[in-house]
Amino acid sequence: MALDKGEAVPRDARRFSGLVFMGGPMSVNDGLPWIIPALELVREAVRKDVPVLGHCLGGQLMSKAFGGSVGANRVKEIGWGEVRVADNGVARAWLGDLPAFESFHWHGETFTIPPGATRILEGEHCVNQAFAVGKHLGMQCHVEMTDELVNTWLETGQREIQDSKASPAVQRPEDIRRDLQEKLARLNEVATKLYDRWTEGLSR
Repeated sequence: MALDKGEAVPRDARRFSGLVFMGGPMSVNDGLPWIIPALELVREAVRKDVPVLGHCLGGQLMSKAFGGSVGANRVKEIGWGEVRVADNGVARAWLGDLPAFESFHWHGETFTIPPGATRILEGEHCVNQAFAVGKHLGMQCHVEMTDELVNTWLETGQREIQDSKASPAVQRPEDIRRDLQEKLARLNEVATKLYDRWTEGLSR
């Protein structure tokens, strides 16, 4: 559902086997009409035991819905960067023995780890890269990337990259595109691992 284009936010989470929230250029702190209903939908899903998965903005929605907060990261992240798998049992349940991987990033804000959740991914420029609570997973990094997505974002985000080049975590477009297929193939393997784990909790 394209909530930012005026589609209504569902009220009954039990209509779905699971809920997935994707990224976007807006902030969860903006006064947009769909933000509060979306936060309540996340809470309703948790109450009804419907798995929730969030990517970037979606992860920020989840954090805020669970009692965390969202604010400016100390630097903007755009491009490829390593994330480390946290040293705890929850992280290993989601990612096995994987110690780290190179993920894609495009964000200026970040979330806190909400009460009751566990950090499972962390990074140098943004410490909170993912959290899990039960069957629910919120991510700041983008594991869902494809060739088309990367190139589309680079085309539409040229001004943002130019305006943010002072950040040590913002890469040039040519560096982002370098060895793109190999990087995406490795990232897709991590995404499959996470998604397989998440889909185990889907309502039937």
